[in-house]
This record gives sequence, structure tokens and C-alpha cells, in this order.
Amino acid sequence: MNLRKFQADELFDGKTLHRNKALITDESGTIIDVVEAMDAGPDVSMHKGTLVPGLINAHCHLELSHLKDVIPPHTGLIEFLCSVVTKRGFDPAVIQEKIRLAEKEMYENGIVAVGDIGNTADTAAVKSNSRIRWQNFTEVLSFTDEKADASVAHYLQVANELKASLQTSSIEHRTSIVPHAPYSISPRTFELINEATAGEVISLHNQEHPAEDDLYKTGQSEYLRLFHIFGIDTSPFPITGKSALRSVLPSFTKGQTIFLVHNTSTPEEDILWAETHAKQNGLTLVWCICINANLYIENKVPPIENLIKHGCHIALGTDSYSSNWQLSIAKEMQSIRTHFPSVDPVSILQWATSSGASALRWDDALGHFQKGRKPGIVLLSENWETSQRLL
Repeated sequence: MNLRKFQADELFDGKTLHRNKALITDESGTIIDVVEAMDAGPDVSMHKGTLVPGLINAHCHLELSHLKDVIPPHTGLIEFLCSVVTKRGFDPAVIQEKIRLAEKEMYENGIVAVGDIGNTADTAAVKSNSRIRWQNFTEVLSFTDEKADASVAHYLQVANELKASLQTSSIEHRTSIVPHAPYSISPRTFELINEATAGEVISLHNQEHPAEDDLYKTGQSEYLRLFHIFGIDTSPFPITGKSALRSVLPSFTKGQTIFLVHNTSTPEEDILWAETHAKQNGLTLVWCICINANLYIENKVPPIENLIKHGCHIALGTDSYSSNWQLSIAKEMQSIRTHFPSVDPVSILQWATSSGASALRWDDALGHFQKGRKPGIVLLSENWETSQRLL
């Protein structure tokens, strides 16, 4: 058997950070062992930085890659959303080329699995030839109960198109329909999605702006600007007197794993309530952090310290090229270290690898350097500014 041997300043195996360790694989990248560097023998490939398992991007919108550099940073969330829904008329060939380039970028910088949001099947062609695992989140938008059944039927059709396009792939992929956000899903639509996603992994954009809570507390909100684009003059959502998260999370009752994405306006009391509610109702929560997207849109950061305080399951995402400068988990990690210097670097490494893999239910294959696995081998630069796939 021809062996490949790798050594760097540090090696993170998915759980623990080591020095003076070497990674041994076969030619395909299947892990043979992690050994003391002195026992690795000859022909070891030496590198500066940290060896880590393949990176997990838990939240992306690959289909929006054509919006790179189109929407300026720091517009604020409401203006950003209005821009996204009105930026149309792009040449389909341009859209496909930008999707291809974004997928290539993620693959080369060591991303091995992606939780990817899509309202269309525009990414199907690229994904069918991709060496990345895709958890496709086909995202439903349906503001009113009157349109709920038709909307869910439409997005189920999109999801089935994605499933069909990936059936012949040698890499495992999954597809589920998911709600977009509390400000775009009616009560009836939540009911239909709940029934359609029993036991599945789903996602929900959560509390990205205080106006989201205003919708449910008072019915008056900056989101009315967005609704006007769709011909809706008043809030179509029930006034509960509670936060958005407390109003909609009880819609799920079927044992789902729910990615709560962004969370920049989630107060500590809602974090604690959500964790308690999930445990009592058979749900699994994953708090997905996309810090560079939050900085791009509103120059805010998520409540990472409170999530750590309450023992939350954290994963990392990039969001889309409409709201980020790059699709790099290394850059997300670096930003967390910059804005939260007290956070243990080992925790950040876990969020980017093993925690993300378990969140997507691919921890049987990804996220760890364990014998027999083929998780991908990635080199993080010394300051975590860049990442590079080695195998």
C-alpha cells in the first residue's frame, strides 16, 4: 500500500489539538493512523499551520453566487432583503458560471459538506458533478395561509428535481424543504412543512433583526417595507405578544434537527427558552453562526458567548456571495477569534469540523481523523486566514 504522510505545526483531529503528530493515509485519503511524528518514518510532507479534517459550511446560498459585489455592505438587513428580491434579470449562463466558480472555490479551500439553501433548482447541474456533500435546504416562502398549499407543493417539486439530479452521484446528498424565516412563513405553511419534514434536518433564518420580534409582538415592523414588494400592506402574521422564535419554534413537533441561522438579535432568555423547549419536545437545535455575513449586512456579531454559556450546539456557515466577501470557513473562524478573543480556539476548530459534521448527520464519515474515515485533509494557515485542501 502506498502511504501519504502529513505533518504541520499542529494537528487537530476533530476533538483535540496536538503538536508533534503526523497523519498517515492511503492514496485516496482514507485515514490509516495519527502517530507521534518521530514514529512516522520517511517521506513526510511538512507544512506550516494546522492540519484539520475537511471543513463544514453549515449555511450557504450557492444559487445567489451571481450577486457577488452587487449589493454593497452595511446596508442593514431590511434594505438588503429588498435588494435581493428585486435584483433579477441575470443571464442564466452567468448564474451557472458564478455557481460553478463558487463551488470550485469552496472545494479548493477544503469544504467537504454544505448545508445549502435554495429556492430553485439552479444549482442542480453543478452539484451533480460536485465532490462536496450537499444537504439541500429547499426554502419555502409563503406569507399567507391562502397560498400555503400551492407554495409548499411548488417547493416540493423543486426539491424533487434536485433529488433526481443527484441520484447518480457517488457522493451522499440529502434534500428537504425548509421554512425561510418567521417573517415569510404563515401558520398554515409551518404546519405543512412540519408534516413534510418528520425526523429531517431543516433550517430557519432566525432573529436577524429586532423587527422580526416586532412582527409577532405588535404587528408593526420595518419588515412592512419588504411585504410591500409582494403586494402585502399589513403584517399577515399572528400577533402573539412573544418573540419570533417563541412564536414559531412550537410549530415543529416531529423530531427535526433545526438549524437556527444568524441569531444576531436573539436575547439570552430566548436561547435558554429554545434549548429547554427543544429538549422537552424531542427537537435538536443547531445554532449556525455566519459572523462575516452579519458584519457585511449590519456590522453586528452573533451572541456567541451566550450560546457557549448555555452549552448550545454551534456550527459555522458563510451565507451567500450576496452577503459575504468570500465563501471561506477559515475566514469565519478568523473573524470569531478577532471579535471573541476569549473563546477557546479548540472550540472554534470543533465548530468548523466535527460539530458541523454531526449537525448535518454526517459525523459517521466526516469531521474527525479516525481510522477508516475519509474526511478530507485541510491545511489552515498559521493565522487561520486561509485554508487549502491537501487531499
